[in-house]
Amino acid sequence: MASVRKRVWKTARGEAKTAWIVDYADSRGERQRKHFSHKKTADAFRIQVEGQMQAGTYRPDADKVTVQDACDTFLEYCEGRSERDERMTRKMLVVYRGHIKNHILHSDYSIGSRKLSQLPTRSVGDFRDRLRSSGVSIPTTRKILATLHSVLAYAVSQDWIAINAAHGVRVIGPRNEGSKKVTPPSKEDLRAILDAAGEDFRLVLLFAAATGLRAGEQWAVRWRDVDFERGKLRVARRVDAYRQEGPPKTAAGVRTIPLSKQLVAKLKAWKLKSKYKGQDDLVFPNAEGNHIGHDNVVKRRFKPLFDALETAHKDDPINAPAPPLRFNWHTLRHFAVSCWIEAGFELCAEVGDGVKG
Repeated sequence: MASVRKRVWKTARGEAKTAWIVDYADSRGERQRKHFSHKKTADAFRIQVEGQMQAGTYRPDADKVTVQDACDTFLEYCEGRSERDERMTRKMLVVYRGHIKNHILHSDYSIGSRKLSQLPTRSVGDFRDRLRSSGVSIPTTRKILATLHSVLAYAVSQDWIAINAAHGVRVIGPRNEGSKKVTPPSKEDLRAILDAAGEDFRLVLLFAAATGLRAGEQWAVRWRDVDFERGKLRVARRVDAYRQEGPPKTAAGVRTIPLSKQLVAKLKAWKLKSKYKGQDDLVFPNAEGNHIGHDNVVKRRFKPLFDALETAHKDDPINAPAPPLRFNWHTLRHFAVSCWIEAGFELCAEVGDGVKG
């Protein structure tokens, strides 16, 4: 158990000094001493230490390691995992660095100088509130706290702290703020976009709308993942913005998806005309057979479809129908899900039935 004793001494100038020392053995059996100017403060610390040791939550390094120390070591750990390809993508590492550098450590609301022992759940809640007060959105605040949670989880694994103070800290805002509900396009709007697309790009869009794959998953599909005989697609990987492959976003992301007969037929025709038809080749490669850059696809091929339809209607409103409401690429995934819920998988293929080519 801890004890408090008084120490009196004189300095080299003969000045009398008094301090109160808390003396105790930590959970590793090592002797620890903490000096305080007042007995009341020393007693409070003694009670705190004894309570933590009885509960098994005392960690001596919590008074030595700062949040910045933990963040720096955590990033080094993540860099090592990235080099070993242990489910740490380059994009994830960049996101961690951005949250840590721009918010957790270097900002008006930084907590980098805090010792881990001085970071209770209440302090994490205060940090959340300062993020929101500075204008950080609800989704971004949640992501920053998720990064802080990962840093503190690593600190727990290193035995620097016993409890993750970020666990359970929620971000709640007005009902009209935060992630907005995604409304999938109507079948009519999707047909209009498919009709406006060229033959090759039409299949890319139809594949996304029928399978519900995330963009990164679609660009990582290889011919060995397509089972033409059974009409199934195996989803086992994704590619990030840096063309680095890795496992799907979640454990449930490794899955098998049924393919309609219409889509299987179109994929067979696509494979016959493709230069890259080996089992290890990508189903939707770029001109060099490598991964497609999703941002370029959206900017150069997807968005221009809406522009073309809007221009055609503006120039000839009588013969050119009104353009569809704009939607983003991710809503194609929601279209697939809503289609499955509505009437089963086969109905999803109806979108492509009337498409030319």
